[in-house]
Amino acid sequence: MKTGAKLLIESLQREGVDTIFGYPGGSVLPIYDELYDSPLRHILVRHEQAAAHAADGYARASGRVGVCLATSGPGACNLVTGIATAYMDSVPIVALTGQVPTTMLGNDAFQESDIQGITMPVTKHNYLVKDTTDIPRVVKEAFYIAGTGRQGPVLIDLPKDVNTRSVKEPVVPEKVVLRGYNPTYKGNKRQVDKALALIAEAERPLIYAGGGVISANASPELIGFATKLGIPVTTTLMGIGCIPCDHPLNLGMLGMHGTEYANFAVTECDLLIAIGARFDDRVTGNISTFAPHAKVIHIDIDPAEIGKNKRVDVPIVGDVKSVLADMLSSLKKAGACEAWNKKIRYWKQHHPLRAAKEDGCLHPQYVLAKMSEILKGDAVIVSEVGQNQMWTAQHFCFRHPRTWITSGGLGTMGYGFPAAIGAHFARPDLPVFDVAGDGSIQMNIQEMGTVAQYNIPVKIAILNNQYLGMVRQWQELFYDRRYSYTELPPVEFVKIAQAYGIEGIKVESCEEVGPAIKASLEHDGPFVLDFRIEREENVFPMVPAGAAISEMIGGHPRS
Repeated sequence: MKTGAKLLIESLQREGVDTIFGYPGGSVLPIYDELYDSPLRHILVRHEQAAAHAADGYARASGRVGVCLATSGPGACNLVTGIATAYMDSVPIVALTGQVPTTMLGNDAFQESDIQGITMPVTKHNYLVKDTTDIPRVVKEAFYIAGTGRQGPVLIDLPKDVNTRSVKEPVVPEKVVLRGYNPTYKGNKRQVDKALALIAEAERPLIYAGGGVISANASPELIGFATKLGIPVTTTLMGIGCIPCDHPLNLGMLGMHGTEYANFAVTECDLLIAIGARFDDRVTGNISTFAPHAKVIHIDIDPAEIGKNKRVDVPIVGDVKSVLADMLSSLKKAGACEAWNKKIRYWKQHHPLRAAKEDGCLHPQYVLAKMSEILKGDAVIVSEVGQNQMWTAQHFCFRHPRTWITSGGLGTMGYGFPAAIGAHFARPDLPVFDVAGDGSIQMNIQEMGTVAQYNIPVKIAILNNQYLGMVRQWQELFYDRRYSYTELPPVEFVKIAQAYGIEGIKVESCEEVGPAIKASLEHDGPFVLDFRIEREENVFPMVPAGAAISEMIGGHPRS
């Protein structure tokens, strides 16, 4: 006979789980009691939201399913932002929540919340387990659902009596069979042939690659496909890293804060090959003007995404890696139109991203460029959300997939620091940096307690401008500089870090940047870098809301 809690821990071990991010409470005490003697590593965070983000960061950096654990009621509810963040970016996590005993469900008992109902819109699937013997099957299904097809979060709600009840150990199914859930991995050959015919006819083709390429581990196939045909590649925020930053075909990010040449290329291409991307509004701007001259091929594992926002000429439902491999094996034409690539090279030469001004002040672009120069792509960079996120996307040179981790769809401030903690446990072989703003770091700053307790060597690089920077930028540009509630009082982050026993440096000049970054790398533990940057620096170029992506402000004069 085994308790439900025992069955749960054994089920997690069968799924290969090595790390759980969690916070204990009354309804999960039986689970924590089993964890006490378990080989599973448990990281005690300081807030349940951080547990969900850490599981998310672990999943993105490793490609494996991340796991978080919280108690019922407020604990479970505190996971919701993290679960929604994972859902919007198709990240595989399994969230375990405690629940009041089954006999008290619906009674508004102490710390009861209908977490199954609350998370229904932001999970790929969720379970309320009422029979202890179901635990092994439910765990196996949850990991299968989270990690297959279009990946995403799954929640398992476990009432306390289900965890404490002892039952005869049930037979664990060897294979998951779910009626109605059969993701399509192999692209339809007729559709693949149609796509290849369009590619052969195109004079100005362009690849638009999203996070689906990274989720599918399809970077080698993407690079091979683009290189063989000589087709330029622009990536979404989530797709950064799927092709090296310095690859000659890489145009960088497109969209609201994309490069000018990427946005020009989208506007003038005659064939857009969308791969694992979803045509979201931050990418397309005014959708009616997005790729106006192009036929569109859309490859995605989720059929619901195809045609949702943009009319598609050739849809291909399937796993990106599989479809690209099929296309590569059938290619007949090699080499895109030279005139098209010549035009793009001209744009790249005359419309580059603007580097930091050389005026003796500390600009964020300089900080990111110096960090990129020192790390050479051999690090995991996690960001918060806002200006810090966009400067990092623009000015850090990413060379490998799964080394850029950020909240794209939900845009969750406070995500970066705990996600960086999770990323460390996925990639302990690499330095992990959290690039933050002074606003976003304060949303989960309590996690300094976590990194201090476990000596987790996450480096926290704060681009400190004493503003909620991106909102202030919009107020400057579109609200006549009326900075309504976006100015923040100065904070001594190094002193806060020291209170937790963490070392740090305040950096106020360009000359100090390189030595400070190197000092953080040489330190065996967490480290805070407080960069006091120019307060009203903006992220450019920028496409105003509702405009076409060719209508950028802060760019170079069109030539």
